[in-house]
Amino acid sequence: MQPLFLKPVFKEMIWGGTALREEFNYDIPSDKTGECWAISAHKNGDCTVETREDSEYSGKTLSELWSTNKELWGRAGEAEVFPLLTKLISAETDLSIQVHPDDEYAKAHENGSLGKTECWYIVDAKEDATIVIGHNAKDKAELHKYIENKDFLGLIREIPVKKGDFFFIEPGTVHAIKGGTIILETQQNSDITYRLYDYDRLQNGKPRELHIDKCLDVIDCPFEAKEPEHRKAIEFEDGSLVRNMVTCSLFEVDYVKTETTVSLSQNTDFTLVSVLEGSGKLKSKDNSEWKIKKGEHFILPHGFGDYALTGSLELIISGSR
Repeated sequence: MQPLFLKPVFKEMIWGGTALREEFNYDIPSDKTGECWAISAHKNGDCTVETREDSEYSGKTLSELWSTNKELWGRAGEAEVFPLLTKLISAETDLSIQVHPDDEYAKAHENGSLGKTECWYIVDAKEDATIVIGHNAKDKAELHKYIENKDFLGLIREIPVKKGDFFFIEPGTVHAIKGGTIILETQQNSDITYRLYDYDRLQNGKPRELHIDKCLDVIDCPFEAKEPEHRKAIEFEDGSLVRNMVTCSLFEVDYVKTETTVSLSQNTDFTLVSVLEGSGKLKSKDNSEWKIKKGEHFILPHGFGDYALTGSLELIISGSR
């Protein structure tokens, strides 16, 4: 059994830049590139499999494999669509202040789409960088008042951020990535975003669409900051580390740092891996090896089993639940 290496899909954005090329050496489409859809089977950005050996999977899209090769996915493959989406997001300037719906609202209002629960690992951030998480309205009436008065700076809750931070963002949470920040996002397989405010900026001479009514429907009031549920970190004598960042009903996400070798067990039906720093090797239980390096993303299919990561590496590893 072999890992499924993926060719990312890149998205140009009004707030994008060149950091994905500078940081990860990607061949980006323009100097306004904001997103790398690194592991995606979504119709708006479907990754292609690029295995390193002769394989029946090479050249197929991830959505195609999800539909036709159920042996790769275990029980998770019973779902209609691939459950997760992994992105690298690079913000040259601020993203819109926004919110996402939950599954129930998205199903009813967005043609049966999944909602969007997501989480962010901060890959890099400029000095004094901030992000928006949450708001200051005590109830819906006060939320209406903030919006009617266009007092969005008074509404939002802005907090400092640095490399290595992690945030779990449930549906209904007002949020925004701000300029000078690169994140690795693990999310439900959804492309539904409701914009609350976009700084009155123009795209092609026109303001981008806002979704005020839907925002009012789905924003939770009041906002309550919560620590995500997670397991205890595992530290090794050589300085290696396995830190579970969140375990929720939809997915779990681990940060892994290797100094020599870390041995891991596949504890979800299949495993998503993104290499954020360094280079090394992936070794399977049958002693097969693959070289891996910064900027690569791959899936360990169902049944890959125990595996080892060797070298100097930083990775985000996730799986659906």
